[in-house]
Amino acid sequence: MASVFTSSIIPAPAAEVWEKVRDFNALPRWHPAIRDSRILDGQHSDQVGCVRDFNLQNGDRIVEQMVALSDYDMSVTYIILESPMPLTNYVATLRLTPVTDGAQTFAEWSAEFECAQEDEEGLVAGIGGDVFQVGFDALKRHFGGAG
Repeated sequence: MASVFTSSIIPAPAAEVWEKVRDFNALPRWHPAIRDSRILDGQHSDQVGCVRDFNLQNGDRIVEQMVALSDYDMSVTYIILESPMPLTNYVATLRLTPVTDGAQTFAEWSAEFECAQEDEEGLVAGIGGDVFQVGFDALKRHFGGAG
């Protein structure tokens, strides 16, 4: 099983960052790689079990389902249902933790999935750098930091 872990410090209080990322349909409002998104079947974007269908800027389509949401832990866990990436059993979690030394947030985004051995290195690098880190950098810029 392949795994990816990316972390960053966002220059804003965790509650403010959580307000920005909590909405499962909000990716296009904060992640520059996402062109558009919609929640299927009239579900609410904070309802566990809801499914988001989104398009990347390059035109690729991904469908994901939220499997856990915790306002207490400031975390969301989701799975990929459909993707052009050659992987299966993808489970990811985005979690925020307040940094008590200043009004900052420790953000971590992790994923585990199965893939062919020859695809693993590229998928881990792409997901960690082009998805997770790009999202963190965008959040840093949004909250007034360098990203």
